[in-house]
Amino acid sequence: MTGLLAAAVVLTAPRWLPARVVALRVKVFEKVNGDDAITFPNARVGPDRFLEVYAHPAANGRSRGAGLSDLFWYWLAPGPEVHQEHLEAGPRYDDVARTTRALLSGPGDALSEAAARCAGRVLDELVTGRVTAVRLRDLMLPVWAEYFHELVFGEPCTREARELVVGHADDVVTALKCTGLRHPGRRARLTRYLARRVAAGDARRPLPATLTPAERVHYLQGTFFNTAVVQMSEAMAHLLLALAQHPDEAARLAADPGDERHFANVLDETMRLYPLFGIAHRITTGDIALDERTTLPAGSVLCFNYPEYHATGHDRPEVFDPSRWERVPAREAHHIPFGVAANRPCPAWRVSPLALRAATGEVLRRFTLHSTVAHTRSLPSRGPCLLVRVGEPLPARRLAVLGALLRARDRWEDVWLSAVQLVLGTVMVLHARRLRLAGRYFDTPGCPRPPHTQETTE
Repeated sequence: MTGLLAAAVVLTAPRWLPARVVALRVKVFEKVNGDDAITFPNARVGPDRFLEVYAHPAANGRSRGAGLSDLFWYWLAPGPEVHQEHLEAGPRYDDVARTTRALLSGPGDALSEAAARCAGRVLDELVTGRVTAVRLRDLMLPVWAEYFHELVFGEPCTREARELVVGHADDVVTALKCTGLRHPGRRARLTRYLARRVAAGDARRPLPATLTPAERVHYLQGTFFNTAVVQMSEAMAHLLLALAQHPDEAARLAADPGDERHFANVLDETMRLYPLFGIAHRITTGDIALDERTTLPAGSVLCFNYPEYHATGHDRPEVFDPSRWERVPAREAHHIPFGVAANRPCPAWRVSPLALRAATGEVLRRFTLHSTVAHTRSLPSRGPCLLVRVGEPLPARRLAVLGALLRARDRWEDVWLSAVQLVLGTVMVLHARRLRLAGRYFDTPGCPRPPHTQETTE
């Protein structure tokens, strides 16, 4: 009997273990900020007031005074203190933001053409067979490494530079997903390459004058060759996986690549269901009065839950339905894929849809996509998918067999990855708390300690 019970536990593990491990991981991360963090939406501030709090002028602190900052600085090192997202408001932020906008600017046609060229070059190099099993995020990393290298330096990316950028970006996102530990040496190799390029004056726009030479290197590394490469690769992985599991949508886009409106609907629906951020945290720099009884004092840590907010205000929110965007004006929808204009929106809000559409067109021109794996927001599996070359379709029976094998592997891999994420996530949380990278930075002379954080009810 004991043996049968043990066998039952093992055989049914894919059904129950991952969800329980994820819940346990969530509790571990909730402890990072203690009891002072306030998550939105909540019982007092529902989704109808979510944007009001998010866009409040006092909800603009970035790193100072939040336990989560130590963790994110730990993951995003080196140079997190000059990462654009971590800079507090002031002249340095304004200077850096101008530079970022300048490097991301250009005619829409040119930005799209560059994305198509980079995607086509990488796809033709890495996917050569009739049918190829890939991890979509891994496949997309070199595409966006080349793209942002061109935007920053104004020239094609060499193989050496691409490998350095991909190695660094993969190390960052793997640590963020808690499926692997950090490798500072791998990141330092990219830092040395960028230092040489910055010293030679190779950037196509002047770099922020308010930063030191070393800070300019870390700014480029963190903003363009970390966040930009990782987030665009994640977005493409979600988009292509959604198309693989909704072949009618993929066929429609492939048949009419000029249908910009429908692509926008597909992208909006993908980012609604699978937002790139789970939680965005802000630290209040002044009091926020919610009503006559409740005030969030300066120094409060606010955590904005994107997936929960995106799931409200929609019919059948769990269903992938791009057509909903024909009925719901985007300005009225609970949908903030690029943040909000009043609180530092993503600087790539313009270039991202253009580049994603161009790269998607290159994929669909070459392949049909097939995947039977679980599609989750965090995507720790990196998006397993089969690419079948256009014009060389597989027999339906063979495709079904491959799909069944892919699904079975994914279910058991999910069990393993869940356990790995729990263990490595806990290790990194403890290590980050011990190192206190953000806390030590703001404790240095010239950086006053933040006020005590708590919610007060009058």
